[in-house]
Amino acid sequence: VTSPGGNVVQDIKGTSGDKFQFKAPVHGMYKFCFHNPHSTPETVSFYIHVGHIPSEHDLAKDEHLDPINVKIAELREALESVTAEQKYLRARDARHRHTNESTHKRVIFYTVAEYLLLAAVSALQVIYIRRLFSKSVAYNRV
Repeated sequence: VTSPGGNVVQDIKGTSGDKFQFKAPVHGMYKFCFHNPHSTPETVSFYIHVGHIPSEHDLAKDEHLDPINVKIAELREALESVTAEQKYLRARDARHRHTNESTHKRVIFYTVAEYLLLAAVSALQVIYIRRLFSKSVAYNRV
């Protein structure tokens, strides 16, 4: 995350599924940079919440509001934070569900393949042992 002045405010590398927050020291336009050094395609989803929790002193001075309005603003920010957390957890749940279903399909495929291979090898063993004990083959070997 780069500030309007060009300074790096936040630098996180080598993570996936993380979330972070920071307090903007100055007002303005911040830049977000996502980089994938690997050749595999990646999906990036993110949610940005811009908010301001006014201090009790600022509200009383500027707008002549009572402390209840400060608490209302704090609760509003907390509610938006909970909503963002819920969106993040739902997206994470969807990713985990997809991974689980994919793994389940592979386990089923390899189980069926193993069963078929075991049945084929058993059939070949039965045929081989029958040929060893059959009279026509046994006489030809002596």
